[in-house]
Amino acid sequence: MKKTIVLLMAFAASFTLVSAQTNKVAIKDTVAQQTKYVCAMHKDITSNKPGKCSKCGMDLKKVDAAAKAYSCPMHKDVTSDKPGKCPKCGMDLTKTKAKKG
Repeated sequence: MKKTIVLLMAFAASFTLVSAQTNKVAIKDTVAQQTKYVCAMHKDITSNKPGKCSKCGMDLKKVDAAAKAYSCPMHKDVTSDKPGKCPKCGMDLTKTKAKKG
């Protein structure tokens, strides 16, 4: 009986550790998705990590993706902080929904 209790406690402890680690990874991934890098001259050039613009070679600047309030319904990479038209297809940019969480 003692062995069963010890095994159950060990299982519960290991499950708790794995769950906590998984939650940390999910939070880190969410933050990484919200961070984008954009060329100051070419707003259509974006990346999820720092680097250089493929058109002009300038350093990409870090921007918070959550700060962009409008996006193209067809081209999710086209975002803006004000209403306007998509440069790729001409559609109106729509207001993005704030993510809760």
